[in-house]
Parts: sequence; structure tokens; C-alpha cells
Amino acid sequence: MKIEKRKNGNVTIFDLKGKILSGEGIDELRQTIDATIKENEKQLVLNFAEVPYLDSTGLGEVVRSYTTLKKAGGTIKIVNLTNKVQDLLSVTKLITVFETFQDENEAVKSFS
Repeated sequence: MKIEKRKNGNVTIFDLKGKILSGEGIDELRQTIDATIKENEKQLVLNFAEVPYLDSTGLGEVVRSYTTLKKAGGTIKIVNLTNKVQDLLSVTKLITVFETFQDENEAVKSFS
């Protein structure tokens, strides 16, 4: 998995690319989120447009990231869910935990 970081105003966007699986991308996601918190960036959007799949470990890491950032006074919002990932969030009822958006600009504006 690859993670590309960029800014949209005061919001940090992470473009996630590839599967988020046990042993594949989990550590990178954790390190990226933790480093971002240390840099005091607390408004994050995870762009899932190029994430075809995540397993239970990957989902657990997304939840851990959300919880860690929330404890630090920030929040994570998710944009561009693929159908498989959206189905997984729906089945696990996590779709009710995360704020999700179809459009990046809407997600960014929601922080205002």
C-alpha cells in the first residue's frame, strides 16, 4: 500500500492506494497517522478511492487511527469509499461511526 499526503487548506488528505491487509500497509498507516498527530495536524481525510479491499486487521487499524486522533482532539473523515469497502463498513455497522463523503470538497468543508 502507498500513502500520499497532501493539504487542502487546513485539512490533511491521505490518498490511500492499494489493499489494507494484515502485514500489508498496516504499519505504514499507523506510522503516518501517528506522525501526523505529532505534527499537530488533527483534521484528516482518508481518501479510499484506490483501496479495493481491506481485511479485518486493516479495518481495525482504521478504527485505531480514528480513536487515537479523537483522543488527541481531532477527527478522521472518509471519502470515496469503493463498493467493497462500503459494504464492509455497513456490515460491521462502522458506517455509523465514520463520517463518509462522496466528494472531497464536501469532506473538507465539513470541518468548518
